[in-house]
Amino acid sequence: QVQLVESGGGSVQAGGSLQLSCVVSGYSYSQLAMGWFRQAPGKEREGVIAVARSGTTMTADSVKGRFTISQDNAKNTLYLQMNSLKPEDTAMYYCAAVRGLKGRWFDPGPYNYWGQGTQVTVSS
Repeated sequence: QVQLVESGGGSVQAGGSLQLSCVVSGYSYSQLAMGWFRQAPGKEREGVIAVARSGTTMTADSVKGRFTISQDNAKNTLYLQMNSLKPEDTAMYYCAAVRGLKGRWFDPGPYNYWGQGTQVTVSS
């Protein structure tokens, strides 16, 4: 059973930075496609950035140039570096994983495994 544990959320002012972490356990990390999603109150969950098993990264237009993803395979950890944060980035952020995925990177439906979420709040 794949388990995902996020950390690193918090409150920052606009223009600030945060780094989220997602520790993966219970499955071979290299065999998973991973994604970061977020959900603001009253809104649908949206994909932010994803990484395929090949290492190819997909980034949503809303965060392109500001958010990047990285991995530490030795630590089974996925990171989301968020720079130049805006108030509209305020949301609960979730790490997600799926064993095999082609396309639909930002659709939460195919992802089988989810973390508990970590709150990010950006004040103006």
